[in-house]
Amino acid sequence: MNNPVVIVGAGLSGLRTASLLTKQGIACKVLEARDRIGGRVLSSSDPNKPELGKFDLGPTWFWPQYERTISNLVNELNLETFDQYTEGAMLAERSPHTAPDRYVLPPNSGARSMRFIGGVQTLIDAVAARIPSGVIELNTKVTAIRQEEAGVVTVETQSLDGEKKEIPARAVILALPPRMVVRHIEFSPSLPSGLITDLESKPTWMAGHAKVIVAYDRPFWREAGLSGFVTSWAGPLQEIHDASNESGAGALFGFFGMPAKERAELGEEELMKKVMEQLVRLFGPEARNVSAVLYKDWAKDANTAVEEDNDPLREFPQYGPSPKAVVWENKIIFAGTETSDLFGGHLEGALQSAEKAVLDLKKIIG
Repeated sequence: MNNPVVIVGAGLSGLRTASLLTKQGIACKVLEARDRIGGRVLSSSDPNKPELGKFDLGPTWFWPQYERTISNLVNELNLETFDQYTEGAMLAERSPHTAPDRYVLPPNSGARSMRFIGGVQTLIDAVAARIPSGVIELNTKVTAIRQEEAGVVTVETQSLDGEKKEIPARAVILALPPRMVVRHIEFSPSLPSGLITDLESKPTWMAGHAKVIVAYDRPFWREAGLSGFVTSWAGPLQEIHDASNESGAGALFGFFGMPAKERAELGEEELMKKVMEQLVRLFGPEARNVSAVLYKDWAKDANTAVEEDNDPLREFPQYGPSPKAVVWENKIIFAGTETSDLFGGHLEGALQSAEKAVLDLKKIIG
């Protein structure tokens, strides 16, 4: 059979799956609705100040002590990394009307986290470089997957300009958030109700969140003995970290404590005003001397979030493999970080899910 394995989604999981299949001589095709690869990985720079370097608006870290899959891949790809800056005191803000408390954490009190020189996009690009030209199709949204009576699978797609295509597939690997599968892809025959319930119960990791990066000409807070790490009950940012990169520019990034609906009601301009007020409260008047601001609200990303993802997470989701769909058992495989039971939500989970998807596929096709 000459039909390729179709991989839906060009995030880290989908790209790694394609690179592994390519290495084993298995023909594949990657379909991505966005106009870029990477999925929730997004390393951006200010177009007016590219000299500041790139900053991660999606995932930022990995933890080499216990995430062996990504650590081994980083070494294999010869990617450059550096330690997250944690020297100095952290701040705890309990009210916008009182000075934050200052704490010096004991040495080695937290797990060592690593960042990529050039951002996590360097990992994406290095994995994609191992995939042959023409395998990845951008701006291609999968709308339906049909299984014919003879067992042949047909993937229906639609491009940005409305052009529709049908792609025959040997099997389909769904490397995108489970809720996106349920909401945006029609299956014939239908997925079992138990599987649909399971997919809908898995929140898309970080989909309801927003991230802001405020860049400066230097990391001035370090001169005051601060690490840049802040926890806040006053907001709008509830957690802040040093996001300075190898360029020498300083940067702080923060996660918002307010839900997506409240962010939308405030609007980006008012939201950024409140962010600056908070940074000045925490780090002093020098925080006003901003070089660039980057912002990404993932709840507004139609290729990431569904309406249910706007609800704030109260606890870490129960991620892991989905139950098998007997009628589809030999034709569709689920991948993506939400399918990892041990590292769901992490880059490690995305990579482990890719390796598992390839193993499961080989059991099917021999």
